[in-house]
Order: sequence, then structure tokens, then C-alpha cells
Amino acid sequence: MSFRISVSGAAADAVRRVVPELVADRVASRITALDATLWGPEAEDEASKRLGWTEAVAVSHPLLGEIAALRDELRAQGVEHIVLAGMGGSSLAPEVITRTAGAKLTVLDSTEPGQVRAALADRIGRTALVVSSKSGSTVETDSQRRAYEQAFRDAGVDPASRIIVVTDPGSPLEESARAAGYRVFTADATVGGRYSALTAFGLVPSGLAGVDLDELLAETQAIELALAVDAEENPGLILGAAIAATEPRRDKLAIVADGTHIVGFADWAEQLIAESTGKQGTGILPVVLGADAPELASVAADVQVVRLVDDAGTEVFVDDTDGEIRVSGTLGAQLLVWEYATAVAGRILGINPFDQPDVESAKIAARGLLDARPEPAPAAFVTDGIEVRGTPDVIGAASDLSSAIEVLLEELPADGYLSVQAYVDRVAHPEVEELRDVLAARTGRPVTFGWGPRFLHSTGQYHKGGPAHGVFLQLVQRPVEDLAIPERPFTFGELIAAQASGDASVLAEHGRPVLTLTLTDPSRDVQALRAAIG
Repeated sequence: MSFRISVSGAAADAVRRVVPELVADRVASRITALDATLWGPEAEDEASKRLGWTEAVAVSHPLLGEIAALRDELRAQGVEHIVLAGMGGSSLAPEVITRTAGAKLTVLDSTEPGQVRAALADRIGRTALVVSSKSGSTVETDSQRRAYEQAFRDAGVDPASRIIVVTDPGSPLEESARAAGYRVFTADATVGGRYSALTAFGLVPSGLAGVDLDELLAETQAIELALAVDAEENPGLILGAAIAATEPRRDKLAIVADGTHIVGFADWAEQLIAESTGKQGTGILPVVLGADAPELASVAADVQVVRLVDDAGTEVFVDDTDGEIRVSGTLGAQLLVWEYATAVAGRILGINPFDQPDVESAKIAARGLLDARPEPAPAAFVTDGIEVRGTPDVIGAASDLSSAIEVLLEELPADGYLSVQAYVDRVAHPEVEELRDVLAARTGRPVTFGWGPRFLHSTGQYHKGGPAHGVFLQLVQRPVEDLAIPERPFTFGELIAAQASGDASVLAEHGRPVLTLTLTDPSRDVQALRAAIG
């Protein structure tokens, strides 16, 4: 079978209790029939425009020949390097698809000047750029496109021969791209970004990088019927109930890649679940964990563990005192099952799984800072070269780095979580992510980790719209050398700083404790942070 799931403990109890109700309400067949009434009257208008993902295989199949022809054309021109400029749903799906297939794709989902500069310096004469944005107005993607246009011209390459655009029909980007002579793929406008893995947004960059898209869609097609049938064996209903209907509800979902052939899937699922469910003071917080994460040594009562494995077994209900969910399957099947399950979870939680009402607030704050250009707020103090700032509840009682971290962690409630947000070059400084496990061991609570600014298009919705029990640690890298954005009055360094400051201000407005640490040398400063965390 292309997908298998097993449940035990509280997850099994939820499945036994809730799935028969979902079957009786014909939830599966109604999702497939594009029934927008499933999530209540307030969600009906948005849902009526956001269910096209259920038909993604049929809609996307005609694209495959066009993508393959373009791939051959680019290779004939000597192109050997595909770069994707995209954020959130536009980048996370192609990343998991290409990594799982072993295809090479450079995903540029950052505005950190060093990371952008390194991408621009990598084989620019043999590179093609995929610019991917549903709205066509994403500031990160627009800035990256401008930088590549200039780099291509500087290298004597016509940008029109190397830039491919993926966007919604009628977007500002489609109009400007066609005017510039760029190759344009338009996606189904009835699919939201985080549900777009099997549309042009997921397929164009993956196919150009060399992925066998026929196989991926065949894997997806193999699970479509099982997801559409109102039956207690429906894997989308089982998974949706298991993650959203436990009693009492386990609202943190620890996603553990435990021996699966699929690479990076948890990061894609994190965005799908957090942005879809984190609103109206409720939601499911995905926590991406390694197999040895401290949270797994003693699982908290509010944490549900789901393990991505290569063989979940043939039985749905299993005896397991750990009370886990185990899922296995092909990548295409996993993508569609989790999309169905997330939509089902939205119905169980009583929220609209297709909107993101709190994402725009951080964007507005960042744009305001870019327009106003205020002087940066002075640091409360500096320890070991690390500048320390924060909300009054955190910084007011601190005198050095260690005490600032201590005060932040004291704000962490018994049912809360810590979010680490690293506005750092993730290619040059992957060691920063090691702080996640250090903090999890220190706090005994779930700790999420996000690279900024890409998490703003992912878990950023949950941080503001979900339950108000998060505390936030921002790590901001001071750029060694800034990078101009052609025809823009701000630089990449100024952009990422505004994004970090803007998000911190919105979190503060929502009453969330925030500690911001500005790093000069991330490799060195990580050691100081380890010591300060204790």
C-alpha cells in the first residue's frame, strides 16, 4: 500500500471516537467534492476558493511535458544549477521533493546578505533561477529576483534566458515577467501556498532539477481513492483525528523522522499544520525533532509523537504504551494524506484551515520599519560581544546574557513552548540549530527552531494566532558585508533586520515575551550561548 498508519494510546482512543463521526458526516467525500461548508459559515468564502489541491494530480499532469522540455532546453544551454527563490509553501515542498529524490536544488529562502551573496557566486553562468510567488508581491522573492537579474547581466547572460517564473494567473508578477520575456508557469489559483506541493509551485523547480515527476504524481494518484471514500480505514480521517482529537488534547505534535527514506518532510509538514491550525487561540504546534531529541526521553502529557518511518505495519490499532502515531508511505502519498488530515483537523478544531490572518501583521510591521528607517534601539547591555534586547518583562530583570536567558525561561509556562528564531545564514552556520536541543534539555519543554525569515511564512501564524503560551528567542546575525538590492532603497541587511524587528514588535503587542540577541560571529557566539544557557 502507498500509505500506512498505526496508532496507539490517546491517539488510538481519538481515532475510535471521532472517525465514525467523520464518516457519518461524509467529511472525506465532501472535501473531494469541494464542499466549502465543512468548516462553518465564517470559513465558507475562503474555503470555496482553496480546495483545488484535491484535484492537483489531474490539473498538474499536463505540465509535465512542458517542464521536461524546458529542462532539456536549459541543459542544452549548459545550465547545470537550478536555484529556487521562494518562501514558505513555494520553497518547502520543492526542498523535500528534490532532497528525497537526490536531485540538486539550491533553495534561496533567506534575505541574509551572506547567504544571498554565496548563492549569487555559485556558477552564475551555468545557473537558471525559478522565481516562485503566488501573490507576486513577496518582498523576499522580489529582492532575490532583482539580485539575480543584475548578476546575470554582469556575467553577460540575458536574464530572459535564465529566469523562470511560477505564480498565480493575473498576479503582478505574471504581468511583469511576461513583459520581461521570462518563461511563466501559472498555477491553480484555488490552491493556497501551503497546499501547493503537487501544483506548479512544487513541480516546476523539482522537475527542472531532475526529479521524475511522473513517478511522484503516480504515487499521489495511488492514494486518491482511499482518501475520497467515507470509510473508517480512510488514512486522512485517521491521521486528522489522531493529531487533533485526543482528550485531553495534546496540542504539540512532535514530528520525528525515524528511519524514513523521505528527507526533510517534517519541515514541510510543520508549515502546513502550524499555519493552517494556529489561530483563534487554538491550534496544533508542530515540533520537528531528531530521533535523539531531549523531548523524547520523557514525553510531556501535552505532546503527541508522530514518527515518520518506512514501515508502519499493517495494523491500524497497535498495543504500544508510548501512545504514538507511526506513518509510512511514498512521498506523493504522504503529501496528499497530510493535506487531507490537516483539513480534517481544522474541522475538528472548529477553525478555518485555509486562511492565515496573523501572517500579514509581521509583513506590515517590517514594511513600516523599512519606510521609516528608525535608528536601532540601543542594546540593554552587551555580553561577550552579543547585544541583548528584549521586551520589558524579560530585559527589565536581567543584567547579563545568562540572567536574560534565565528570565525568558522563567516566563515559559508549564504548558508552553520556546520558539528559537535564527535570522542567520543557515548555509554558513548550521551549528546554530544545535542550540535547540540544548534549550530543550534545559527547559524540559518543547522547543521549535526556525530560520528567519522563512519561518514567518510557516510557524509565524501560530506564534500570534495560536495559544498564548509561547516565549521567543530571536538570534539576529550582524552581516559581515551588506548587499544592495537593485532599484530598491534598502539593502538585504536592512530588510532582514526590519523583518526581525517587525516580528518582535508584533509578538510584543500580543503579549509574548521576546529576547533578541544580536550575534557578531555566529560560530563563536554559539559557544557563549551554550555556556549562558547552562
